[in-house]
Amino acid sequence: MCGICGVFCSDRTQHANREALAAMNRQIVHRGPDDDGFFVEDNIGLAMRRLSIIDVQAGHQPLSNELGSIWIVFNGEIYNHQDLRKDLEMRGHRYRTHSDTESIVHLYEEYGTKCVEHLRGMFAFAIWDRPRKTLFIARDRLGIKPLYYRYDGRTLLFGSEIKTILAYPGVHPEFDSSTLAEYLAFGYLSGEQTMYAGIRKLMPGHTLSVDESGELQIRQYWDLTINADDGSRPAASYVSQYREQLEQCVASHLMSDVPLGVFLSGGLDSSAIAALTTKIRKEPIETFSVGYGEEAFSELPYARSVAEHLRSKHHEVHLSRDEFFQTLPRLIWHEDEPVVWPSSVSLYFVARLARERVTVVLTGEGSDETLGGYTRYAWTLLNTRMDRVYRTMTPGSLRRMLRERLVGSRLSGALKRKLEHTFLGRDGASWPSFYFDNFYSAFSDAEQERLLTPEAAAAANDAYAASMYHWEKSSGDLLHRLLYTDIKTYLVELLMKQDQMSMAASVESRVPFLDHGLVEFTARIPSKHSIDGMAGKSILKAAVKDLLPSSIVYRKKMGFPTPWAYWLEGTTMDHIQEQLTEPRTLERGLFRPEAINRIIAEHRAGHRDHGNRIWRLLNLELWFRVCLEQASLDDLVQPGHAIAY
Repeated sequence: MCGICGVFCSDRTQHANREALAAMNRQIVHRGPDDDGFFVEDNIGLAMRRLSIIDVQAGHQPLSNELGSIWIVFNGEIYNHQDLRKDLEMRGHRYRTHSDTESIVHLYEEYGTKCVEHLRGMFAFAIWDRPRKTLFIARDRLGIKPLYYRYDGRTLLFGSEIKTILAYPGVHPEFDSSTLAEYLAFGYLSGEQTMYAGIRKLMPGHTLSVDESGELQIRQYWDLTINADDGSRPAASYVSQYREQLEQCVASHLMSDVPLGVFLSGGLDSSAIAALTTKIRKEPIETFSVGYGEEAFSELPYARSVAEHLRSKHHEVHLSRDEFFQTLPRLIWHEDEPVVWPSSVSLYFVARLARERVTVVLTGEGSDETLGGYTRYAWTLLNTRMDRVYRTMTPGSLRRMLRERLVGSRLSGALKRKLEHTFLGRDGASWPSFYFDNFYSAFSDAEQERLLTPEAAAAANDAYAASMYHWEKSSGDLLHRLLYTDIKTYLVELLMKQDQMSMAASVESRVPFLDHGLVEFTARIPSKHSIDGMAGKSILKAAVKDLLPSSIVYRKKMGFPTPWAYWLEGTTMDHIQEQLTEPRTLERGLFRPEAINRIIAEHRAGHRDHGNRIWRLLNLELWFRVCLEQASLDDLVQPGHAIAY
């Protein structure tokens, strides 16, 4: 595990600057505090920071083949590298190290750009092919490892984090205002764009090549094929096969030459990973949990219960309100973009706790998006059936009137929120309204119209276009279409959070549920075996019920809650309101000040729960200050203040 970055000039007369490359590499020391390395030659420069995990002594990068004609920098882990090594050695390749990095080099020698099709793991890497004068970059199938780039037709810059690119001389951070609507809706961007003008993501399952002709070529080498079985097989056959494959995936992810542990929330997913890890290792494992003083939002009792059941060496950290707010600006710097979910802060604190004892952790990310674990899936299946009948029996004008009446009604907050999530409060003729606004969007189109200035609204792109691209590309029944869309959008952002927050603490996180072979198997499971009533993940529950207490397997999902709404009281809200309405903020020309004040006033009065919207606005403003204006983090946080301004 490490961080990588590099520069390539398509004009051979332009030489890569080692000092500039070193400046880029210094931005990601946290990703690899153990070592660094450089390869600079003519118009190419590669650099890396290393967190030593496999072949600690000899795994230094950049690494080359025997002839020095192929050079690589690599971030990730290849779980099938031992099998690859046996095959490659039979084909005549000679290894000098025991690292998985070297297998990629020899695969490239053997298969060229199709080497990625042989890899099983998480990865982002760059290969310099000296004879062909070509730079080849690849990202894993599901987006577990990040990769960003900037290309102006002459110079390609790339890195594991955006901050590496911004450190290159002459590159200045600039807000891409066209992304504002999508950010306000979802909190993240689902396509290639980032919030920085000119900086792109290499999408999961894609490769990028550029040579001295200057032509940039991007190719998709993998996509998830939805081809569910016909439903004739019993659920038990899927349960046994899933258990077998999941256990194999966990075993492969335990590959490490350094101490390893498990993030344990007390939910089903992380508990299943911890239980299988214990079963495979046949000894107590290290587990790590985070919680809060506010017990209603803390899953620590459940995590302790699982730890006691597994007899793990369990460790906990408690996160306070002041620690939360004081750390937020620094974590925005680590993410390079606004933090999407408050749980990212919690994740950083548990990663920092884990770093005191281990270097590698396994996590439960990915089960919900592959096995239908979120309530929104079952709710949407039911909502769609009800809406079909409702739209047949009720004229469109009456449906519109009822929606408008519901918005302006004086019903109790809880009842009103529930009705707004049903077909009564949503426009079934519009998928963005019916689904995305229902479960993802902080600000819908109508709400953005009231919030944005005319200039900001005119500059913004369609908030739903990137997500709708994947929805329209999806296939199969409704559940499989929902899962595919989330795997291509929501999950990619979750994985970025997982990577950036764990690497901020110099910890490698691994996600066994997202082995691509296992994900491809889940895409074949008929929907009727995945969801039971309003509960999902039926296959996983049945697969691990022999390993865990039923109180854990069947308990209601909490979803890594944080006391964000509870913390939005008193002086904290005063500080936030001042920050969002002071001249420095309003001069950006994005939001109508009366709209900001209305949102906060309604929230204070308890008329509407605007917690998610306030979070979105606060993070955007902090991002402007931290990442675009590059304000000192010390200036943004003052002792004794939840939010500094």
